[in-house]
Amino acid sequence: MKRSLFALAALTAFAGAASAQSSVTLFGVVDVNMRQVNNTDNQSQLSTDGNSSSRLGFRGTEDLGGGLRAGFWIEGALSADTGNANGQTWQRRSTVSLIGNFGEVRLGRDYTPTFWNWTMFDPFGTNGVGSAANLGLEAGRFQGSGGSYGTLVRANNTVGYFLPANLGGLYGQFMVAAGEGTLGNKYYGGRLGYSAGAFDVAAAFGQTQVTPNDDADSWNIAGSFNLGFAKLSGYYGEVKVINTTQSNYYIGISAPVGPVTLKASYGHVDNVFITQNNNASADQIAIGAVYDLSKRTALYAHGSYISNDNASFRTAIGPKLNVGDSSTGFELGVRHSF
Repeated sequence: MKRSLFALAALTAFAGAASAQSSVTLFGVVDVNMRQVNNTDNQSQLSTDGNSSSRLGFRGTEDLGGGLRAGFWIEGALSADTGNANGQTWQRRSTVSLIGNFGEVRLGRDYTPTFWNWTMFDPFGTNGVGSAANLGLEAGRFQGSGGSYGTLVRANNTVGYFLPANLGGLYGQFMVAAGEGTLGNKYYGGRLGYSAGAFDVAAAFGQTQVTPNDDADSWNIAGSFNLGFAKLSGYYGEVKVINTTQSNYYIGISAPVGPVTLKASYGHVDNVFITQNNNASADQIAIGAVYDLSKRTALYAHGSYISNDNASFRTAIGPKLNVGDSSTGFELGVRHSF
């Protein structure tokens, strides 16, 4: 009996040690809003993702000893306004990693280095009617040039490396993605940044094969400076795809006032269509406020206005816009994370 009790105690202690070395977390965001978009056709919506992207995910790590850890992350999109969980697919992120003093090696579907600057320095986080990505690539025009460009935000079949966190403020990553016979996903790119105190700046580049003989080249640089009472941010980037060149810039500000964060941005885009011998440009002004009810729950209100020239048709989300028309959007919503 004593041996049985000793064995049971030893087994219990071992199980406790094993569980202490690994962890799995369920997490997510539910973000729903009432939205009004005024384009060529006006539309009232109950929509999602005004402040943060709605998602459901699982992530975990295991301590392998000697400073080495294994990790996984799977995350899929949610549409809380309809209850549609898209399948459920895990296309927001699905990766496995080895992490140590050398940094992190990450495999799977993930954000591309060239997208990070878009979203990290945008006061609206590339979400909702105020997103800087409203002036991003017009996919139809670029794909109509004879190729596809599927790595604007994420890429499949990637191998990535991230620098360790103990480099005195220096951070960065490099990624390659196998095309596996699919044009628009064969990609390589990198990002390097430096953060110290109130200052943060990063530059990124990437190349995607869009046709058997053509590549899409992109680069951008962005940064922010925290003044204490407000954070200033800015971005500039270019993308060249076959016979089209696009340049973007935006400037932004966010200011905490008690539990409220006020934010605003101004963005501009220029397209040069070489074969069509014309240009297209648009401007966006966005304002917003986020009221934190707690660390996990917030109310928000955002508004934006997009002015298009006579060759552009950018929208603040919503129904299609006729070329040259303006677009306005407003949303009032709630976001809860868990």
